[in-house]
Amino acid sequence: MADRIRFILNGEDIALASLDPTETLLDFLRLKRRLTGSKEGCAEGDCGACTVLVGRLVGGKLQYETVNACIRFVGSLHATHVVTVEHLAAKDGTLHPVQQAMVDCHGSQCGFCTPGFVMSLYGLWLTSENPSRAEIERALQGNLCRCTGYEPIVKAAEQVGQIRPSALFDPLERERANIIARLEEISTRETIAITGPDGRRLVVPGSVEGLAETLAAHPKATVVAGATDVGLWVTKQMRVLDPVVFINHLEDLQEITVTPDGITLGAGVSYSSALDVLRKEIPAFGRLIERIGGQQVRNMGTIGGNVANGSPIGDSPPALIALSATVTLRSASGTRTMPLEDYFIDYGKQDRQSGEFVESMFVPRPKASSHVAVYKISKRRDEDISALCGAFHVEADTAGTVTHIRIAFGGMAATPKRARAVEAALYGKPFTQATVEAARDAFDVDYKPLTDWRATAEYRQLTAKNLLTRFFLEVSGTPQELQRFATEEA
Repeated sequence: MADRIRFILNGEDIALASLDPTETLLDFLRLKRRLTGSKEGCAEGDCGACTVLVGRLVGGKLQYETVNACIRFVGSLHATHVVTVEHLAAKDGTLHPVQQAMVDCHGSQCGFCTPGFVMSLYGLWLTSENPSRAEIERALQGNLCRCTGYEPIVKAAEQVGQIRPSALFDPLERERANIIARLEEISTRETIAITGPDGRRLVVPGSVEGLAETLAAHPKATVVAGATDVGLWVTKQMRVLDPVVFINHLEDLQEITVTPDGITLGAGVSYSSALDVLRKEIPAFGRLIERIGGQQVRNMGTIGGNVANGSPIGDSPPALIALSATVTLRSASGTRTMPLEDYFIDYGKQDRQSGEFVESMFVPRPKASSHVAVYKISKRRDEDISALCGAFHVEADTAGTVTHIRIAFGGMAATPKRARAVEAALYGKPFTQATVEAARDAFDVDYKPLTDWRATAEYRQLTAKNLLTRFFLEVSGTPQELQRFATEEA
């Protein structure tokens, strides 16, 4: 049992034996270390003004990711290297090439968002040589600017992309061996237990077995993986959490296994880590992942956390349900597995017993002849919460008769929910426009959506029906039919 959180901040070793379980990295940087380059713009992981890099040893290699410091808790930083914008320039004031490119291309106006943009570009620069326009835009999805219109920032990314990291001017290249050696000295196999100044507790288990034991002793503890939702409980809802259990470091929960039968995703697998596998194995699911939050959110957030949280507007559950995914829950007494759709009971209520946590999800591999599509509808395309999200999985025989169908929606009910009446209206029938049009009315049986600030009930219901029509046209329609549908929808 250890009694302190240890990490490296820029070049300094940090050890904290007393810590507020929900102290954010941004508050720690600005208020306690006076590193004020990272800004608070939204306090909910949307604007990217607080972006920093967090590096961790993975398989002996040091990997850095951009994260939102405003919703990242200090308790999750054990055995990491935190890099802020202050660490980039040389000691004599010479700007880092990423910073210089922003100057050369006039990428800053008021300057408030600039440090966050610099850190996002820095994260991209470390991993991509001459990134494409699409890669640049993807890296900047999580950064908002209210002045420049982004084009100068994109040009800065293109300019610096031609320069490769070198120990001559890049601190992470120069310090890499030293940082690795220092992180290797920090044990990640010991359970850390800390009590804050006000008596609230945080625990960092040293293993999955330690996590099970911790939750057996503290069944009402808040488990935090990426904090992309829990962070807002603290920064927006001002909730007091005690105790808090951090699991983002547990490598046993971050395994991805691909077999001929399907894909097993550990509950700690981040969206970013899952992206390449899902793009290859289930392209429709991969395209959905690209629209979840910005890059910082995808680096922090986990698919398992999205499932465990049980939000009716979570993006991944509809796709997982349509794909017949199962979820495995674990506790100190063992494991149990169930269809994911059965895990969601009611609003805010999941079939998770005392001391249990989500350990993994298994996604069966769709047949090569099946059709899978996932549609996210939101007010803006990138970095937005769904008004509704629909997932479709259909198989038909050589005669065109539907032999398998699963349709699931989020944002249409108190939980992610299958459209069983719609499925029944299509199963065993020819997959034709007439059949599809006749099945649209069955949505009124399956769902009674609510009106909120994201969408009206009428909009949600009509959109769900239109998505079924869109799915049919994309599967079997001609370009002319697709164009006609798009015009009518507009």
